[in-house]
Amino acid sequence: MEKRAFIKSYGCQMNVYDATRMADQLRAEGYTIVDEADGADLVLLNTCHIREKAAEKVYSELGRLKNARGASGEPTVIGVAGCVAQAEGEEIIRRQPRVDFVVGPQSYHRLPALLAGASRGEKPVDTDFPAEDKFHHLAQPTRRAITARGVTSFLTVQEGCDKFCAFCVVPYTRGAEVSRPVAEIVDEAQRLAEAGVREVTLLGQNVNAYHGANGRGGHASLADLIGRLAEIDGLARLRFTTSHPNDMGEDLIAAHRDEAKLMPYLHLPVQAGSDTVLKAMNRKHTAADYVALIERIRAARPDLALSGDFIVGFPGESDADFEATMEIVEAVGYAAAYSFKYSTRPGTPAAGRTDQIDEAVKSERLQRLQALLADQQRAFNRACVGRRLSVLIEKKGRREGQWVGRSPYLQPVHIPADAGAIGDLVEVDITAAEGNSLFGRATGASANPSRSEAA
Repeated sequence: MEKRAFIKSYGCQMNVYDATRMADQLRAEGYTIVDEADGADLVLLNTCHIREKAAEKVYSELGRLKNARGASGEPTVIGVAGCVAQAEGEEIIRRQPRVDFVVGPQSYHRLPALLAGASRGEKPVDTDFPAEDKFHHLAQPTRRAITARGVTSFLTVQEGCDKFCAFCVVPYTRGAEVSRPVAEIVDEAQRLAEAGVREVTLLGQNVNAYHGANGRGGHASLADLIGRLAEIDGLARLRFTTSHPNDMGEDLIAAHRDEAKLMPYLHLPVQAGSDTVLKAMNRKHTAADYVALIERIRAARPDLALSGDFIVGFPGESDADFEATMEIVEAVGYAAAYSFKYSTRPGTPAAGRTDQIDEAVKSERLQRLQALLADQQRAFNRACVGRRLSVLIEKKGRREGQWVGRSPYLQPVHIPADAGAIGDLVEVDITAAEGNSLFGRATGASANPSRSEAA
């Protein structure tokens, strides 16, 4: 009887990427990957530890799974992977004895050995930061598996973070900054392109700190890597996320100006607009530094759109501090953004502060901030009406005779299905903006990477 595995991922894009690589490992062990936990022989929860609610969701899910059984009638093997696994380790098994194994994000290449241990009733926990490079030990996806995932793909190029922001658990759950070698990334991107992937998003906890070995005894910057990847036939679009302002070098700014395949969309978190709060967060930049950086980037690429992250209610945040965040949002203008109430994470410097903000105050501030960000997103989408944008067709729309693709700015764009086929880049005249989506009609022209969508 075939073995069936279900993987559920929480949190960031890197977890999505990790889930695909774990799926490749499991396929190599004879598993079929399924879309539902019911009847699965193995359930693997790939977890996120960024916010408290994300961690509690995992324990809630484990409670629902405690009586799960596979198609054979045997109890389902349950594994916990990812950042909650790294942070809590054996505590997970103590809280939920039904869990069979725990594996951190740097050790999932050891899945076969962990499954073997679980089958012997050992309940293994692997949350080491191994010396070996996990990517050298991972099973490669088949061309069929890559094609089935669609025409866009994530590709991890850098992991870990050395910034130690006071609110963040990443340095503790993902470790120090490590960059994959250029050749390894190019090989993976080449395989993706050969299987029909048209757009690749380069991932890292601090991706613009990338400094991978260049094969010539030195190190490449992210801009260098982008240049190499842009040479791959078939890849039409490149993106990267998530970035830190302090690592936005001049060569990367120039890449936004010069590299046609690099999309004019940048996720560059600032987190707060108050210098007092930024210092307490250990961000190592000021609000003015950030605004000046945005001005340099926009001078290089005038049609660039920005996305950001914001935290409200950081310990000690005054009303004036919060107003400074509202002011920086007004000054910069965002096409999209993610915003959250501060959540204490055990082990981080901010968690021990005694000047925590009342939840009601955090909620009121978040509501105001999100209203402003939503207004900016709607305004940006409306400003796209009347423009001609390149659209990468990704899938069928909800309506008959409709495709859905993505603009250079990641907006969903709905177009008639006679415009082309999945994987095609087409020029689209945008005719309407509704909610977070755009609507348009194809011009009949193929959209090669160019500056045709420039404002």
